[in-house]
Amino acid sequence: MRTMTVISLWVLTMLGSFGAPPRLAAQIKVGIVDFQQALMDTAEVKKEAARIETKFQPRQDEISALTKELQEIQQKLQSATGDQAAQLQAEGTRKQRNLQRLSEDLQADFEFERNTILQAAAQKMRDALKTVAEAKELDLVTEASSAYYFKPVLDVTADATAAYDKAHPVQ
Repeated sequence: MRTMTVISLWVLTMLGSFGAPPRLAAQIKVGIVDFQQALMDTAEVKKEAARIETKFQPRQDEISALTKELQEIQQKLQSATGDQAAQLQAEGTRKQRNLQRLSEDLQADFEFERNTILQAAAQKMRDALKTVAEAKELDLVTEASSAYYFKPVLDVTADATAAYDKAHPVQ
């Protein structure tokens, strides 16, 4: 898509340099979208974010409890001696390994689910952007992060979010 934008802009530049009427460039209507912001502001993505946060909260609580236990072991180790210190050290090592495994599993599961949701939503957002572009008769919609400057009137981010929410209402 980015290649098409560059090619289109190059063609327009070349037409301008070969004597095409200057009004040709003025006829092109452009929209700018912060795709990520538009996506994250949709009701569906917000609902899904809350759902997965709730889903993974028990595992996060387990990690927090294990972290607290490790802190307690560290405090006990400061005053422990001999066999007690060795026992606390072994217990701390075991809990540390368990904490690391739980954290890695939680991170991987969370990222997988988040990415699955965002990939599906991204396709729906592209469709919503097409609807917005057609309704506003835009010739080009480009990502805000690739623009060095643009007038706020060109921003269609909120329109894209509204079109997405209209096409995919949350139950």
